[in-house]
Amino acid sequence: MLMAGGFSIVFWIASALCFLAYGLQVAQDPTVSKDNLWLAIILIGVVVLTALFAYYQEAKSTNIMAGFKDMVPQQAVVLRDGKRVEMVAEKLVVGDIVYLKGGDKIPADLRLLECHGCKVDNSSLTGESEAQPRGVECTHENPLETKNLGFYSTTCLEGAASGIVINTGDRTVIGRIASLASRVGNQKTPIALEIEHFVQIISGLAVFVGGVFFIISLAMGYSALNAVIFCIGIVVAYVPEGLLCTVTVCLSLTAVRMAKKNCLVKNLEAVETLGSTSVICSDKTGTLTQNRMTVAHMWFDKIIHNADTTEDCTGEMFDQSSPSWSALGRIATLCNRAEFIGGQEEVPISKKTVNGDASEAALLKFTEQIYGNVIEIRQRNKKVFEIPFNSSNKYQVSIHIPEDPAEKGYLLVMKGAPERILDRCSTIMIGGQEWPLDDELKDHFQQAYMNLGSLGERVLGFCQLLLPCSAYGPGYPFDADSGNFPLNDLCFVGLISMIDPPRSTVPDAVMKCRSSGIKVIMVTGDHPITAKAIAKSVGIISPNSETVEDIAQRLGVPIESVNPRDACAAVVNGGELLEMSSDEMDDILKHHQEIVFARTSPQQKLLIVEGCQRLGSIVAVTGDGVNDSPALKKADIGIAMGIAGSDAAKHTADMILLDDNFASIVTGVEEGRLIFDNLKKSISYTVTKNIPEMIPFMIYVIISCPLPLGTITILFIELGTDIIPSIALAYEKAENDIMLRKPRNPRKDRLVNMELLCYSYFHIGKTEQKNLLEEKLSP
Repeated sequence: MLMAGGFSIVFWIASALCFLAYGLQVAQDPTVSKDNLWLAIILIGVVVLTALFAYYQEAKSTNIMAGFKDMVPQQAVVLRDGKRVEMVAEKLVVGDIVYLKGGDKIPADLRLLECHGCKVDNSSLTGESEAQPRGVECTHENPLETKNLGFYSTTCLEGAASGIVINTGDRTVIGRIASLASRVGNQKTPIALEIEHFVQIISGLAVFVGGVFFIISLAMGYSALNAVIFCIGIVVAYVPEGLLCTVTVCLSLTAVRMAKKNCLVKNLEAVETLGSTSVICSDKTGTLTQNRMTVAHMWFDKIIHNADTTEDCTGEMFDQSSPSWSALGRIATLCNRAEFIGGQEEVPISKKTVNGDASEAALLKFTEQIYGNVIEIRQRNKKVFEIPFNSSNKYQVSIHIPEDPAEKGYLLVMKGAPERILDRCSTIMIGGQEWPLDDELKDHFQQAYMNLGSLGERVLGFCQLLLPCSAYGPGYPFDADSGNFPLNDLCFVGLISMIDPPRSTVPDAVMKCRSSGIKVIMVTGDHPITAKAIAKSVGIISPNSETVEDIAQRLGVPIESVNPRDACAAVVNGGELLEMSSDEMDDILKHHQEIVFARTSPQQKLLIVEGCQRLGSIVAVTGDGVNDSPALKKADIGIAMGIAGSDAAKHTADMILLDDNFASIVTGVEEGRLIFDNLKKSISYTVTKNIPEMIPFMIYVIISCPLPLGTITILFIELGTDIIPSIALAYEKAENDIMLRKPRNPRKDRLVNMELLCYSYFHIGKTEQKNLLEEKLSP
């Protein structure tokens, strides 16, 4: 395809005519000059070398993909003939019983039969960064929401489970997503369409002018062979042969420059496409956020305290002088099963890998940041008994021997769902003292709980109870089944809330996109409340913007009575998209400037991209999961995450962000907008040579004066004078206001049009040519 599209077709036709002319000349005179033969060979060489250069640039990007591991798990533990055997996962069939344990990749779609504290990581499938608990009960009619299914290629984080295989291969959820992506046709980039448009104009003019001179030559008495030679000379003089190299060199050098800024371009044309982007549909998890659960707030002593959620942990610390915090921090440290994986002594705490679910990992990193060596603290407060968290109780309990000699007896600590924890408490700690838990204090708790929940944060409650040594002496046999220890009348200590925080560079990047006319839409699988909170924190929803729900709440009226167009922002649940018509979807995309789509499936993400394209937008899609791959392929440019991205997303995308940072897209937009301007200037310079190069042929044909320029000479002039300015243009620096411009409209802002051609032909003389070249080559 690299040698059969664009200008290459014109060059193949011209070389074929050269071969034909040479053949006719040799038939008449075997000693004739071989100029036409050499011209044909050189034209073919230009096409081949340029294609090889483009292939080399693309191969350098795509070869990086060869190092990624296969998604298929190598082995699975299966029940066959009444025995547990380990076998290659590819050999699983429907009906097999598969056994899972923490750390295993799920080898097929499973309906779970037994679960023991099992949690799975569905982030690559649904976009949810938090571990999802599994059970044997069907809890939702949507397969992606129910808890009794495990999906192929997701990971079992902890616990154990067994399940029956219900789908394998292409029939799995992942397989259907891959099939959906394969059905999406390849989209032509705007620059590819522009090149086609340019080729049509230049080819049409070249053929027209060449035909006119062919007729004139015959009318003036030249032989048909000489007339064909004159026609070839006109075509060679008219077609900018070097522009094929110009476009490739410009795109390639820009791609190299972008790679140094963490934007790896797999498809060279994607460089310019990003510059003309008018809508960015961005995934949340790992793109706008850090893809790690982090403690965001705490509530104790009836006050909400802010935690440090910065990526480099350089934010301000909260007041730690309260005895209530000492108790809350101790519970978060002890009632936690997560541990750091060994061999990470030099790794910053926030970047360390943890064994355990996302919430416990967040608590571990938080307490490690404050106290230091958490493992030593746990060793000094020896654990003697534990009740792991489960979905029915919704709490976790551990009993310890406290290191403080003043605390005689055992310390029982508990964490879990705040409402469940509060129900088991009769007192609350304020300022280190226990107070009866009356209705007023319960109202304080409820208000704090609602405030933190409205921020899209996951909230956990913490409580404790000192078991006296008189009733629970050393070696007491704690037993959960018999219930020989209290789990009620505890002391409520406080709340801790966690969230996947936004990247620090994202708000500024979103603001730059908005100021430059690019609409940023969040598309995520998370809950609408969480999605809305993150969208507000990164600026996708402005502080003063209201959704329909916000307006209804402010006015105290039903949502149905609010005109949707009165709301600047919109938060749309993915489940609603399937019931919408195309007109309703277009109405949302057209009349709301700030949009968040939550709880979206791969098919719904595809509908969103198609809706934006239907309105004439150039759409860029960012994502990292398997569920993003159909939308990445459908978009005008797909952008995958290089670190957290799945193999499917990376293979489908046109560009890879090596640092997983949304802000890197702004760099790509700047380069893309610059490359279009530079290509347009390059074409303006290139086409100015056509008239001076055609004049010798006109004079030769009309008045029969000696031919001052042969076709080969013209070809070398074309190649030499095109490539040098193209390299200079490729290295031209971006102007300060490049990001303040609106995205170009491919329907109006053309790479070349008749006005540009006329200006280039008749208004740029030799002096202006020289000045333009000197300007581009000047340091």
